[in-house]
Parts: sequence; structure tokens; C-alpha cells
Amino acid sequence: MGVDLPILWAIIIGFGLMMYVIMDGFDLGIGLLFPFIRDRADRDMMVNTVAPVWDGNETWLVLGGTALMAAFPLAYSVLLSALYLPLVLMLLGLICRGVSFEFRFKADEAHRHFWDVVFAGGSYVAAFSQGIALGAFINGFHVSGPSYQGGALDCVTPFSLFTGVGLLVAYALLGSTWLIMKTEGALQQRMIALARPVTVALLVGIGIVSLWTPLAHPQIAARWFSLPNIIFFSPVPILTLATTWGILRALRRDPHAVPFGLALFLLFLGYSGLAISLWPNIIPPAVAIWDAAAPPQSMGFALVGALFIIPIILTYTAWSYYVFRGKVRAGEGYH
Repeated sequence: MGVDLPILWAIIIGFGLMMYVIMDGFDLGIGLLFPFIRDRADRDMMVNTVAPVWDGNETWLVLGGTALMAAFPLAYSVLLSALYLPLVLMLLGLICRGVSFEFRFKADEAHRHFWDVVFAGGSYVAAFSQGIALGAFINGFHVSGPSYQGGALDCVTPFSLFTGVGLLVAYALLGSTWLIMKTEGALQQRMIALARPVTVALLVGIGIVSLWTPLAHPQIAARWFSLPNIIFFSPVPILTLATTWGILRALRRDPHAVPFGLALFLLFLGYSGLAISLWPNIIPPAVAIWDAAAPPQSMGFALVGALFIIPIILTYTAWSYYVFRGKVRAGEGYH
């Protein structure tokens, strides 16, 4: 029995995108929290927690995009055409973040605030654009043959705008819990205070999306609420509630790494729910991974490179996080 290459590539792309959400999510979340922190020393400390690793986090976004082009060229052409606006805005936001990340440390007093605004603004634009793209992806696309038949603004709907706000909340939770793990003192206490309402807001957002999606898409409702699927998939909402309770409980104690770990698991549960709702379609609502796949020879050739490079990325990522582990303190670096 041969290997089902489209399924294998779908797993690789899904893994790459999940790694991006995990790693660049808390990075973007730090920028989202900038407006809530006025002290310059605290802002510097927030940025210092990701200074050694932030640019490597976006490696997974590049991997996901190139893997999609190599393995599912039809999906690549349709999705980039349909999501051109939010993807361009996302890239502009990421560019602004990258520039301001470096310039804010070199700027004089007169210009430091400007680069802080650019850093926060780029974070909001990038995260919100990703949320719009996610909502549009869930809603599906009008495809005729190999071409996208919709308009440039079809991705902007009430649902996609809501998912854009929802992703802002999710990244803010990752950012706040990351800072709880990496900082001490007044900044850590401020993050604990912010993380509580953000956690509740994210649970409410997950609940609304979980109701809105099946109401708008009968095929998704049938996937979740038919027997025996409702039994098999019930652990996802149950674990979501339990994880949210765990985060709130951990925040009432002396939190360090536990809230961040639980926040990552909460996002993984949301990612799992998305996969359950849309599988096996790579262009919702009706184009499956096998219909959009490249020729087997192309997929097999590209797979060799992917299986070589992914372990390297995982190794240097793990090593960099290990080297820069521990708390970050003002004027003292890592401990």
C-alpha cells in the first residue's frame, strides 16, 4: 500500500501553520499589549523577551506558503487570489514590525514613541489580517474550474471581521501569558491582571464562532452534530472549557509557565476544531486535498526536501529557545 501523498502534505502544511500560530502568536501579542503599558523600561523588557527568537518564528509561515505552492498549486493560486487583500496587509504589518523592532532601540527620545506606535500598529494590522483570512477561509470561496470567481473584497464579511477581532484576543492571551512566564515584578502582575479578562473574552469568542459556523454552514453542522460524530468530537468543547478554567485558576496562584502552556493548548483545540469542520477540503466548501494536489512525482520530489529541512528548523528553534530560557530582567538580560 503506497503513501497517500496529499494527506502527508496536508499534515506537513497544517503542522507548519500551527507552529507559526504558536510561535509568532505570542510575538504579535506583545505588540498588541504595547498600548496597555506606558513605562518605557517595561516596553523594552517586553521586546527583549522575544529579541533573540522573533525573526525565526516567521520561518514557519514561509514553510507553510512554499509547501502549499509545491504540493497544492491549485489551492495556492485560488487562496492567494481570494485572500490577496488581507495577505498583503499582513505582510505590510510584519514589515512595519520588523523595521520598528530594530529602529526603536536606536531612536532618540524624540522618535522612540513613533517607533513604538509603528510596532504596535504593525502587530494589530498583521494579526487582524490573519483573522480576516481565517474567517474567509471558513466561509469558503466561489471557484469555477481552476480559478477563483469572487471579488477582492469578498473576504470581508461580518464573520471574517469577527474572527479578525477574535484572533487579536487569542494573540493577546498568548502574549500576556508569555510575559507572565518571562518577566517578574510589576510587569508580570500587570500581565496577570490583563490575562484574566482576555481569557474570558477568548472563551466567549470561541463560543460565538462555534455557534455561528454551523448555523451558517449546514455541512459543518452535520459534521459536528450527527451521530456518532457528536460523541467522537465532544472532547474538543469539553477540553476547551476545562482549559479555560485551568488558565483562570493558574492566574489566581503564583503563575509562571502554566498559563502559557494552557493557552497554547487552548489554541491547539481551536485549530483542531477548524480541522474537524473543514476536512478534507483545502479550498472550502468543496475542493478536497486530492482534487488540488500536484502530480505524485512533484509531491514526492518536494517531500524529500521537506523531510530534510523540517528537522533542521525544529532543531535550531528548540536550541535557540533553550539558550535564551529563563526570566528577563531590566538591565540584566537572561537568568
